[in-house]
Amino acid sequence: MLAGLCAVGGPVTASPFGALFAGTPPATLGAAGGRLAPCPERPNCVSSDATDERHAIAPLAFRGDPAAAMALLVEVVRTLPGATIATSRADYLHAEFASALLGFVDDGEFVVDAEAKTIRVRSAARLGYGDLGVNRKRIETLRAAFAARNP
Repeated sequence: MLAGLCAVGGPVTASPFGALFAGTPPATLGAAGGRLAPCPERPNCVSSDATDERHAIAPLAFRGDPAAAMALLVEVVRTLPGATIATSRADYLHAEFASALLGFVDDGEFVVDAEAKTIRVRSAARLGYGDLGVNRKRIETLRAAFAARNP
């Protein structure tokens, strides 16, 4: 896999095609009442708030302080290819992940559930129908890296 751009803020342009396939950030970004937006019917989204098998994925478990867990999550996300941090708060993170070849962008969202000691996750493609499992694989890769640093 080719390494992508990893920056804070600014447009996502990890591809030689620039932002041609980046799409527009969805209006549904953000958490409402500690929940993330539901996945669309398309199979290019996973969410820990989903209940159907195609979209459901476990949240990230953490130990210790929720703010420290989010700070660690930001560090881990920054190590992923094509990652750009769009919004980072103590309770919410929005990252954009651009594919190296064509610059397709996926939105990753994370919100702390301090009581449950978990971080809810949602990762979805902006464009297209399928994603060949990329969003699920990314969250599982992120989960492993996060767990290794928050045992």
